[in-house]
Amino acid sequence: GRSVRAGILTPSRLAPRSAARKAGFVSMAAGAAKSLFKLGRRPALAAQFGAPAVTARRPTRSLAALLSTTVDAPTEATAAPVEKFRKDYTPLPWAVDSISLRFDLRDGADDAERATTVTARLVLSPEATRQPSDDLVLDAEDLEIKSVAIDGHGQVTGFTLKDDKLTIPSAALPKEGAFTLETVTAIAPAANLQLSGLYKSSGMFCTQCEAEGFRRITPYFDRPDVMATYECYIEADKASYPILLSNGNQVESGEVPGSEGARHFAKWEDPFKKPSYLFAVVAGDLGSIKGEYVTQLTNRRVGIEIFSEHANVDQLDHALQSVYKAMKWDEDRYGLEYDLDVYNIVAVNDFNMGAMENKGLNVFNTALTLAKPSTATDADYARIESVIGHEYFHNWSGNRVTCRDWFQLTLKEGLTVYRDQEFSADMGSAAVQRISNVRGLRAGQFAEDGGPMAHPIRPESYIAMDNFYTATVYSKGAEVIRMYEALLGREGFKKGLDLYFARHDGQAVTCDDFRAAMADANAFDLAQFERWYTQPGTPTVEVLEAALDATKGEWTVTLRQSCRDAPGPGKAAAEPFHIPVKVGLLDAATGAEVLETHLLELTQPVQTFVVGGVTTGTARVVPSILRGFSAPVRLVFAEHLKDADLAFLMEHDTDPFNKWEAAQKLAMKVLLAATEEEATSDTGYEVPSALVAAFKGSVAKAIAGARSTGEEATGEEEALDLNLAAAALSLPSLSEMSDAACEPVDPLALVGARKRVKQGLAQAAKKELEEVYVATAPEKDKPYTVDGREVGRRALRNLVLDYLASVEGPERAAAQFEEADCMTDKLAALAALVTQDPSPERTKALAAFKADASTDALVVNKWFSVQAGSGSLEEVEALLAHPDFSWTNPNRLRSVVSVFSAMNLRAFHAADGSGYALVGDAVLKVDKTNNQIAARLCGAFSLWRKYGDERGALMRAQLERIKGSEGVSKDVFEIASRSLA
Repeated sequence: GRSVRAGILTPSRLAPRSAARKAGFVSMAAGAAKSLFKLGRRPALAAQFGAPAVTARRPTRSLAALLSTTVDAPTEATAAPVEKFRKDYTPLPWAVDSISLRFDLRDGADDAERATTVTARLVLSPEATRQPSDDLVLDAEDLEIKSVAIDGHGQVTGFTLKDDKLTIPSAALPKEGAFTLETVTAIAPAANLQLSGLYKSSGMFCTQCEAEGFRRITPYFDRPDVMATYECYIEADKASYPILLSNGNQVESGEVPGSEGARHFAKWEDPFKKPSYLFAVVAGDLGSIKGEYVTQLTNRRVGIEIFSEHANVDQLDHALQSVYKAMKWDEDRYGLEYDLDVYNIVAVNDFNMGAMENKGLNVFNTALTLAKPSTATDADYARIESVIGHEYFHNWSGNRVTCRDWFQLTLKEGLTVYRDQEFSADMGSAAVQRISNVRGLRAGQFAEDGGPMAHPIRPESYIAMDNFYTATVYSKGAEVIRMYEALLGREGFKKGLDLYFARHDGQAVTCDDFRAAMADANAFDLAQFERWYTQPGTPTVEVLEAALDATKGEWTVTLRQSCRDAPGPGKAAAEPFHIPVKVGLLDAATGAEVLETHLLELTQPVQTFVVGGVTTGTARVVPSILRGFSAPVRLVFAEHLKDADLAFLMEHDTDPFNKWEAAQKLAMKVLLAATEEEATSDTGYEVPSALVAAFKGSVAKAIAGARSTGEEATGEEEALDLNLAAAALSLPSLSEMSDAACEPVDPLALVGARKRVKQGLAQAAKKELEEVYVATAPEKDKPYTVDGREVGRRALRNLVLDYLASVEGPERAAAQFEEADCMTDKLAALAALVTQDPSPERTKALAAFKADASTDALVVNKWFSVQAGSGSLEEVEALLAHPDFSWTNPNRLRSVVSVFSAMNLRAFHAADGSGYALVGDAVLKVDKTNNQIAARLCGAFSLWRKYGDERGALMRAQLERIKGSEGVSKDVFEIASRSLA
């Protein structure tokens, strides 16, 4: 559904492409949920419509009051949050055959006026399960109900609006057969700071309905298993809102009769049934670029149009090219083509998530749409391409076939993340893409699986659904899909996917339906595989013993799997998973591969495998285990791999992921040892010789790759060399270190240890690093491109700059900042300066960057982020007080508070708890206007137990303060209470 990506800086140079769903959202995603205005109620204008008075929420306070630092008591009692359970799913006794919507978009005298009206006409049919006594109960949140009618026979009496439900008594309903329900509601989009439902952003009307935002527009069965065809009529002021968009195809437009040309309308029809979360409306004064794609299978001509504010149209071309690539890739890889006449995308400044795949009308965060060399980094370009792909791929994996209930969210998200990862791999370096995906998984999802927020990829319960747009549902869900392909092979996986779409096109289904299609298409037993959907936690696979019988050419290996008990009282211990483990063998004498990649299926707690086919004449082998990271597990060895074995794998492994992994294991051993020393010793530090030698070897390869002209290798090989060179030189991130460290974790020791190791390596290889830096200098007057060679060159050069900046003054970074001709190089130079001690060069660069940014919101976000990620608490507080900071724009808010809590470990984890207090204050402040963002911020405290008694107590105190605050939203309450459980 919603891509949970938005562009914040990440600690790794290899920020996961598929993480912006992700990038910046490795903590629990949060809250579509409670009404912004939990304030007074007033009677509806009942007498006007002959209906009884109903209650409806009305905004009665100013924005300034809502953002005050004091948490005001609500004026009405707030019901205790209700937990929902997967086991309680029950089909509705009604079906919606079609829904016709009429939007009369108007601006009120002030933001609080409910000047916009929505008329909804539903054609309802009773299901066989309907009982005569069944009332009609519709979801309705923060709505003023102006009228309710059935079959046009006048207004219904006796209906009630309570606890976000519109209830029409059974006595008012036809006894049998289909009927039409018409409701008229009034809403105030400009006052909707939750950014869920219909709201205003930068002067335009727009919507976000996943997961439960449609109920904030009109009363409806706001659940994904209710699928209907939609017709949407929109009218608005023509001068202010010349563009009127909705789902499907536009079938009519013109001037509103009697408006004397002041108002106009557009009518849209979507021929495909869809659930309410996929509905969208946009109205605004927008510019656009247009394109056309002709499908390869049926020669359908698809009109593509991407909209933004007029000033940003020059930043849309990369998004358009990405659409073309995604459409072609899905046809080539899976035989899936687009099914409407138009495909529209709108870039929106105020957006809680990364993007949304509404049928035929995708709505995107500007951070994942806009790009040009002077404002966007290479990572931005990659994320945009990936998220464009992700939302487009949802047309089949999410829209044509959707999920029965929100517990099945990974059905569409895990599958679509996997698809966008594969797309990105094919568009660039497959090896670096896989490394990036795994780094993101380990840094975010492994931590989630190891803490109080752990849940299966298919959760069993929730309070606020938006809290489960998580790294587990998305990233681990994608790894589960990848395991299907590991077990079944690429062709077998495609057969299963073909059967899944053929069986369930136009349906709302479950994860079990997907698993059944994979099993049936391949006659493959996947019964045990279901445990990946039902059990939380990250399994550990331990290599107990391994031996080679050279005479028989057989290799024997014994593996043991385990997983921590499921969290919470009364939860069962984990049963064995079905784990695909890919292995290969290398000759210890020559480095030659003597066993190509072979699949082992680990299904028992302890299992011994005998693998034949090892090249004869081999005396000793070095195993390469879990190639390509074939399962989301922790791999350990009963006898730890020696440094020499890791160095051997770095040099000879034919699997690029395991080649990189060997370097990471060696570096992690050193980093964790240095962390222990950092916490207990004030003496100097010397990096172990094994890591120095391995690092210098990687630098030597980088020099060779940087100096090559590309004439002796293909462009793809050349790009692969430079991208992998940057990957090989990258140290594990602080998040990965924290996940791997023994508890209690000292975050300041992690920071100090990583800094010391980085400085030690930089000092030991300074001459060689300087050679790489010179060899990767940009060619004079060469235009910026995002081809593999150039992206790899910049990644390598900027990583080297980061190393060099750790052991030298500001001159080199300042010079690069002045000379940079693209945002990638400029931002890298600024980041290097900001992490150094204060200097005139640092001050000058920050001022110049801000001046150059001018009013470009995304560039200003970068200016905030680069400081929030490493500045002192006082500097971060100054950013929050800056006139360009906004508490209501999610991108701006994340650029400071989210970056601070995720990346600035030294200030966030300050021993006096001041960093925790800053984030706790932010949670309570933001919760008054945007529950989703507030709940996500609250997730920063969820791992409090791992940080020891003193820090843990300070973090826990913030959670208890937040949970106990009067009027706290259900979204934030759920995160705080689960973190404390």
